[in-house]
Amino acid sequence: MPGGWRKPRGEPSLSGMFASIRVAKTGSFWRKLAAFMGPGYLVATGYMDPGNWATSLAGGSKFGYALLAVALISNIMAIILQALCARLGVGSGRDLAQACRDAFPKALAWPLWLLAEIAIAATDLAEIIGTAIGLNLLFGIPLEIGVIVTALDVFLILALQAVGFRWIEAFIVGMLGIISACFAIQIAMADPNWGEVIRGFAPTTQIVANRDMLYLALGILGATVMPHNLYLHSGLVQTRNYGDSVPEKKEAIKLATIDSTIALCLALLINASILILAASTFYKAGKTDVAELEQVHSFLAPLLGSTLAPTLFAIALLCCGLSSTVTATLSGQIVMEGFINIRLAPWLRRLTTRMVAIVPAALVTIYAGEKGTAQLLIFSQVILSLQLPFAIIPLVMFTASKAKMGEFVAPRWLTAMAVLIAGIVVTLNVKLLVDFVTG
Repeated sequence: MPGGWRKPRGEPSLSGMFASIRVAKTGSFWRKLAAFMGPGYLVATGYMDPGNWATSLAGGSKFGYALLAVALISNIMAIILQALCARLGVGSGRDLAQACRDAFPKALAWPLWLLAEIAIAATDLAEIIGTAIGLNLLFGIPLEIGVIVTALDVFLILALQAVGFRWIEAFIVGMLGIISACFAIQIAMADPNWGEVIRGFAPTTQIVANRDMLYLALGILGATVMPHNLYLHSGLVQTRNYGDSVPEKKEAIKLATIDSTIALCLALLINASILILAASTFYKAGKTDVAELEQVHSFLAPLLGSTLAPTLFAIALLCCGLSSTVTATLSGQIVMEGFINIRLAPWLRRLTTRMVAIVPAALVTIYAGEKGTAQLLIFSQVILSLQLPFAIIPLVMFTASKAKMGEFVAPRWLTAMAVLIAGIVVTLNVKLLVDFVTG
């Protein structure tokens, strides 16, 4: 097959949005970059979903600023991997799901599809719980009812998709702006020790040696470098109409990489803020077992001496749940259409995946209450971490292949860094599993 692929390139995923945003052929660099700004922020949203909050809050309250190093390293990994996603999407004209379908036999492609769906279900689980808790904290809606109410967000997805992809991007940027403002105010109230914050970004061997710390570190890794985002970004870059020539595609890869890098730096600031808030309030006060989002809400007011802090936290949590639900839906469409070429209406796809996640969330909420939801949030992030190698390894393989990528093959230094990242992820996951098996 020409181009090193087993199958020819098929119909693009998200076909209604494919090449729907025009990119100027002439003009300044900044004008062209403005046309590419957007997909990176949708990707960034996936790096700060409610599951990330639970792991970051647990890590900050239990170990202080120590796990800031994990947040930083995870973000660097994310920047490199998302750069490869942009390269794959533009250079091969395929998203990661399509690339797996076109490169691997069905005996391998279908299990990869199933694992990707499990990762999306785990992501959806975190979003359901986070949104339900946000509704509970702001409006007093019981968690059990809030879990069911989250199914209605399908109408938000439909409304945004109906008016155009740029409106989806604008909605996400708006939500990120609100979240950033909320945490900026809370951090100012908490007045952390900035010397300790800076030292927290330096990694230590204790992170690997301490099993509890490793578990939370893997949770942060799973919440930061999320497998569904690799599928998402490789599909979203194709919403730009950048042209078919080699120079145009090379410029598109460059601009898409800048977009995702800037957006992920914002994601790091928010993720670090969550951990810093927990370390400078709960850890400092000796409350080292805070993991439930409801606990955070109730503890913030007395610790910071302000009733505004818990309200800001709840607003940010709700905005986070609403924004990440959009990206999960788009990821689900890309994965299903790319792997097995099944094209469902957006509302049906959203309702299907949401029902899969609502059932366990509702059961745990009813029978285990708040503590159960916190444990479920952290567990969902560890599931994502364990699934990561099955998305990262194919991505690195494809972008390193001259036969598949042609002139757009990744530079050797970039491939080497990506291989190192894949090795770290696999090693950490194996160690975690061995620790659990051996007790």
